[in-house]
Order: sequence, then structure tokens, then C-alpha cells
Amino acid sequence: MREVQGRAPASGAPFERGVLTEDAPAPAPLTGDALTDLLGAMLAVAGHLELPAVLDRFVQVSAELTHARYGAINVLDPAGASTTFVYTGVPTAVARMMRHPPHAQGVLGKIPIDGVLRLDDLTQHPAFQGWPAHHPSMGSFLGASVKVGEHVYGQLYLSEKDGGGPFTRTDENMVIALAAAAGVAIANAQLYAEAERREHWLRAGQDITTMLLEGVDEESALEHVARTAREVADADTAALALPGMGGELFIELADGHQADVLTGLVMPRGGRAWTVLEEGHGLLTPSLSASRTVKLDEMRAFGPAMFAPLHSSGRGVGVLVLLRRIGRTPFDESDLATAESFAAQAALAYVLAEARHAQDVAALLDERERIARDLHDLAIQQLFATGMQLETVRRRAARGVDAHELTSIVEEALDNVDSSVRQIRQIVYALRDPDAATGLVERLRREASLARTGLGFAPSLVMFLDGEGLTPGDGEEEDRIDERLEQQLTDDVVAVVREGLANAARHAQASSVTVRVMVRGAGPTGSVEVEVEDDGVGLPVERERSSGTGNLASRARQHGGTFSVGASPSGTGTLLSWQAPLG
Repeated sequence: MREVQGRAPASGAPFERGVLTEDAPAPAPLTGDALTDLLGAMLAVAGHLELPAVLDRFVQVSAELTHARYGAINVLDPAGASTTFVYTGVPTAVARMMRHPPHAQGVLGKIPIDGVLRLDDLTQHPAFQGWPAHHPSMGSFLGASVKVGEHVYGQLYLSEKDGGGPFTRTDENMVIALAAAAGVAIANAQLYAEAERREHWLRAGQDITTMLLEGVDEESALEHVARTAREVADADTAALALPGMGGELFIELADGHQADVLTGLVMPRGGRAWTVLEEGHGLLTPSLSASRTVKLDEMRAFGPAMFAPLHSSGRGVGVLVLLRRIGRTPFDESDLATAESFAAQAALAYVLAEARHAQDVAALLDERERIARDLHDLAIQQLFATGMQLETVRRRAARGVDAHELTSIVEEALDNVDSSVRQIRQIVYALRDPDAATGLVERLRREASLARTGLGFAPSLVMFLDGEGLTPGDGEEEDRIDERLEQQLTDDVVAVVREGLANAARHAQASSVTVRVMVRGAGPTGSVEVEVEDDGVGLPVERERSSGTGNLASRARQHGGTFSVGASPSGTGTLLSWQAPLG
């Protein structure tokens, strides 16, 4: 057996830098067609920006240049375990039967950092440990390290040269040169991928800021934060741990794998989430399942994890937790840096939204003080003056003053009372919600119009009164509906329609949505029923947070009504039904 190699790393130790031994001199420079082929192959590898394409092309051209039947690149983690394995020559069916890609052990563990390991028959090497089940037999072998800078990114394996002969020094030279070119191409692909991820994070942060400052409700914004972070970070699960009752830190919402299991979990004191919240610095964990310090069994079901603080101006708003399944590639420092930037931007937008809300509340209080002054200066003063006029009538009547003169004073007083009533009514309306003076039908039309953006089309709105469809624009029929529903019930009907349309926009993937509102009878024996039906994909197998539908059920209970959501009778889509008595 002939063996040519650099100095291999010691068993169980990290890769060491090696040099070619004296009995294996460096190959001569390539010339002629071989050089042309090599340059063409290097350009082919460097012509891709996406990492999977770079690895796939590198393996293919390496096998083609050396005339090897089998080729593979094995991407390794710091412990020498395989994280990505790209191969050529092995049938897909055979590759699937093998349990896992090879690790840097046995003969593969002898591949040096610099130079190559060239064997006439790898089965004769002292470190050979036998073939795994279903692995094809191989003889001649050529292995080299692929470096990105000074870091060993992975190993190139080539085996079974065409014709049954051994690999040559020319093959060595080609592989060494091509591995160097591949290292540069891989570094460029990684930089490109990192730049894309950073751009996605920045765009996602801008979207969150826009949503919160435009007045989107807090729950919808937080759901968007979790969903966006999971997608951009290529995580299986994203969760938001927020401070809650009793000073506890608990997962308010989660998105992705096992989301329903994680939602509501209380994070233990002294754990990673608390540490990140209090210190304001992110944290990476290679595997929660392998950590002895993880106290929650639900968290042990995950592998790599990343914790990013939601901090703004020294204030801890919460913690963004990103999780991957067991066996997946761990997050790296660049992932953490971009996630921290996104989390900080989301926290800032959240704090600004809170400040804007506080400003709105202050403005409302100022407006109420103004209205109180108006009540005192206008209505009350006018009523006081009216009272004095009536007192004058009483005194003059006692003295027997002419009835015509008294009638004139009384009529003036009555006019003042009417004026005071009108002023008070205007002031009271100003204190109430702006929609309070708007009828139910008009408010529902507004909700349907607003839902057009989220759905991508206009939903259908149908109103019934005592079984008869309302004629569009018939003000009398609309007034009759408003007379039968008291204000609180009207507000709840609008809320039910709004939530139903929002659910259809978020989850249904529907092409049509119909809203039906049916008012029957009046008083305790009457009822109002709301139905929101879509033709979408139906209810998901794994339900996410149900706070919205929970609110609808609570609204129904307050009125002694009912609420349900299930499959549409048509066989496709979902039907939401809500009913309450009028009395």
C-alpha cells in the first residue's frame, strides 16, 4: 500500500496544521490541458453565491477532474461531527439506507489540514474501522481539508478512480488548488447569506416599527414579531417571554413547532431567559436537550437555542427565544448579533407605541377637563338662570300678577331648558366613543371595507331583520336594528365581525368570506346572531394561540349567548357562529 499525506491530527484532538513528508514531495505544477481544466473548474465553483450550489458544484468538478467514481464534501462542527454532507456517485436509495453521514473518525480522521491523504486502498490503512451497513465498497482514496481562512470548514473525499488505478500526484495538485478555490467561494457564499439575513432582519424590524406606530393592537404586533423572527432566523420555533403577574417571566406566545406546549410556561428564576432579560445581552446554546442546567422538560425537546433581549433605553421589555430541533446546526454569533438588533428595534417600537398610547390618554383627559368646563360654564349656568326665572314666576304668581306676563316668562324658561338639554347631549356624545353615534349597519360596512386589505378582496356583508334581508340604503330599517340593540351589544357584534374577518385573513387562505348578521324579535325573547363563513383551508390540525376566539366566547357568555367555530357545512372552509339575546 502506498500512502501520501500531511501530518494528521492526533486522535480526539482538533485539526493540526500538517506538511508533506519528505518521501512524498510536492507535486509538480500543472500545465497544458490539466491547468485549463482546473481553471475552468475553479471558475465553475466560484460562479455561485448560494452555499448549497457552491458545495454541490465543488463535489461534482472534483470528481470529474480526478476521474473519481465517488465524491463528497463533509461539513464538520468543532467536535468533528457531520452537519452537512453533499455527495455524488452514490445512488440516492443507497444513501438513504445509511443511518447518518460519516464523522471525522478512522481513516477520515487522518486527513491533514494541509496537503492530502492519498491511499491505494483505504481498507489497508491501520485506522480503517470497516464499512457501515449498506456502504459501497471503495479502494483508492484521496482526501483533503477545505479551509475557510484558517478554519477547517470540512473534508473532501474522493474514491474509486476510473480504470481501477490509484490517484496520482496530478490529482493531488488539482484537489489542493480546487479546495483552496472552494474555500474562497464558501467564504463568499457565507458572506452573501449573512448579508441577506441581515437585510431580512432589518426589513422585519422596520415592518414591526411601522405596525406598532400605525396603531396595530399589541397582540397582533407581538405575533408578527415571533413569526417573522422564526422565518428569518430559520428556526423551528420562536417564543416571546414577557414579564407578567407577580413579577414572573412567562412565554406569552409562541409560533412554530410545539408552540401550544410552550405557551404559558413560566421561565425559572436564574435560567437563561432571566439572565438575558436582566443583563441585556444575548445568549447562544448549542443544545438544550444536552444541557444539564435546563429545568423545563418542554425546553429539553429542542436542540440549538438563541435568546435575544427585548431592551430599550435600559428597560427590559422581554426576551425573544429562537429554537431549532435536536440535531440541527447551532446558531452562530452572526445570527445572535442580527437577532439582538431586531429585538432591540422591536422593543423600541413597542416602547414608542406605549408612549404614544400614554400621550393619547393624556389628550383624552385634557379633553374631558375641557368638557367639564363646558358643562359648568354653559349648561349648568344656563340651568341656574332658568331656575331663577321660575322662582320669579312663583313670586309674581303669589302677588297675582297678570297670567299673560307669567306665561311669557315660563315659555322663555322652557326654551332655556331645551337649549341646556341639547348642549348636554352634545357634550355627552363627545365623551363617548366616536362610533357610538354611528349605527350598527354603517359600522359593519366600515369593518368589511377595512378587511379588504388583509383578505385581498371585499368580503360579503348580508343583514337580516326578522328574517327579511335589509335593503341597502334603507335608513328606517337600519334605525329599527339600532333600536333593538343596546350599545354594549352593538359594540360586541362589531367586535365579533372584526375578529372573524381578521382570523380569515390570517389563517383561512380563502377566496371568499361572507358575514351574516341576523336580528330577530326584540327584548329578552329576541336575539342577534353573527356568522362569518369562508371557503379556505379549514381549521389547522395544530391550533395556535386562541386568545381572539377566547374573547368571542367571553363576550357571548356575558350576554348569556353562545359561540362556536368549526367546519363549514359546505365541506370546505370554516364557520364562526356567535349568538346573544337582545334583552
